[in-house]
Amino acid sequence: MRRRKGALVALEVEILGAALTLASRDDPEFHGFGIAKMLHGDGDARRLTGHGTLYKALARLEEAGLLVSRWEDANLAAADGRPRRRLYRITTAGRAAYAEASATPVGEPRWEPA
Repeated sequence: MRRRKGALVALEVEILGAALTLASRDDPEFHGFGIAKMLHGDGDARRLTGHGTLYKALARLEEAGLLVSRWEDANLAAADGRPRRRLYRITTAGRAAYAEASATPVGEPRWEPA
């Protein structure tokens, strides 16, 4: 079953909700593994069949303008002895899409691109 263009799936809504939670804690940027841990902590690990699912959802959200991303400074990552992370931030459009999706009954379109 194909979804309607611009419609958010449950995982995407959960990612936006988690991004808003982090932003409310004065932590506006997040990385994929961190968001996976946050979603897992909320009991939603069953929806993440693999990290590929999560990263595809992040890419779709960014393509739709609901998230923006940047690569972390390579020196910071090197100082911690790990690879660079791609850091994401929710946009104003992402906040609006989450608010709309949260108020939409199940089975209804969740978001339409402008």
